[in-house]
Amino acid sequence: MPNRFPALVLALAALVLPSVAHAQATPPPAPTLEFIFEETVTLAADVKVGATPWGERNIVPITGGTFAGPRIKGKVLPGGWDWQLKVPGGCFSLHANYMIQAEDGAIINVDNSGTVCESVDGKQARLFTVPTFEAPKGPHDWLNGGAFVGTVQVTTVDGKPAVRIRFYQAH
Repeated sequence: MPNRFPALVLALAALVLPSVAHAQATPPPAPTLEFIFEETVTLAADVKVGATPWGERNIVPITGGTFAGPRIKGKVLPGGWDWQLKVPGGCFSLHANYMIQAEDGAIINVDNSGTVCESVDGKQARLFTVPTFEAPKGPHDWLNGGAFVGTVQVTTVDGKPAVRIRFYQAH
């Protein structure tokens, strides 16, 4: 009696492989962004560190602020810092680390960084950031995972320096 197993495997492969190849060739849908909250972060005067081997270092103390969104709102706690670096060639990076406090008292760490470089065509480049959040277990646990993006705009509050940061979650 002939062994039909190899023929059966080949027949099944002919049926399955085209659909697998098609599934691999079709890209997943592009992510969408959901607005989660906006902060207005107040700042103290810059502390100029000066030239370092990596560029011009500057640090900016975070003095407070507020935030609000559809699922969470509260205040920005004083005491954080924004470490900035301007490098030769026109690039600027920031790394901010600070705490926010939700209305229910939960304290959440925000670690936010990004880089922007001058455009060769002279257009104003937008600064996007990649934040991560560390929230206590409970109602704000949804901030602990996933992918987030932020936008930063310089502004003032009562004539003092501030930034407006809008955070979005990718889905």
